[in-house]
Amino acid sequence: MGEKAGAAAGMGVIHDVLAQILQWLENLGYFGIVIGLAIEVIPSEIVLSYGGYLVSQGQITTLGAVICGTLGALIQQWLLYAIGRYGGRPFLLKYGKFLHIKEKHVDLAERWFERYGPVIVFTARFVPVMRQVISIPAGMARMNFTVYTLLTLIASIPWSILFVILGRELGDNWEQIGEKAAPYTHIIIPAALALFVLYLVYAIWRSRSKKTA
Repeated sequence: MGEKAGAAAGMGVIHDVLAQILQWLENLGYFGIVIGLAIEVIPSEIVLSYGGYLVSQGQITTLGAVICGTLGALIQQWLLYAIGRYGGRPFLLKYGKFLHIKEKHVDLAERWFERYGPVIVFTARFVPVMRQVISIPAGMARMNFTVYTLLTLIASIPWSILFVILGRELGDNWEQIGEKAAPYTHIIIPAALALFVLYLVYAIWRSRSKKTA
């Protein structure tokens, strides 16, 4: 009974903290969505769907929520890119725990980036955890910043649109976003992987064409 009571108390504290963060975001309106996505103390899906809820309440507009969500995601990825470029692995080994980024995640992201190239920046945006971590090896490799930003933007826009609209449709039931979004994410992730495979086929074909020319 003691363990169950402790677990229940812990969940209650988490729920209260989450409620306070969401209330803070609501008070800040559009700016709250930008900050929520930029620092991502709570998952981006929750921030965006809560933004959709605010749309349903008439506090903000759908377009404004999508723009702010996309901007916040872009700022977050710029910061992570800068950490990779100017801090590198020594910074991550020392401070990564404060960013909830483990060394094994960085190792995996680095292998992905080395093997598949810059396009993985787009595909990884749809994979939990890796959507943040992939920016670090991109910065360490000094990937072209314009290309990096473009790929990040292309991936962030549909993600923001999806969760804002679903949150708007759910309204007061926005907390059910996981169940509501599941059918869509099951489509988006394979679609992103399919685009990635097409890119690899094109890259291989182009490489072979150059060798035979």
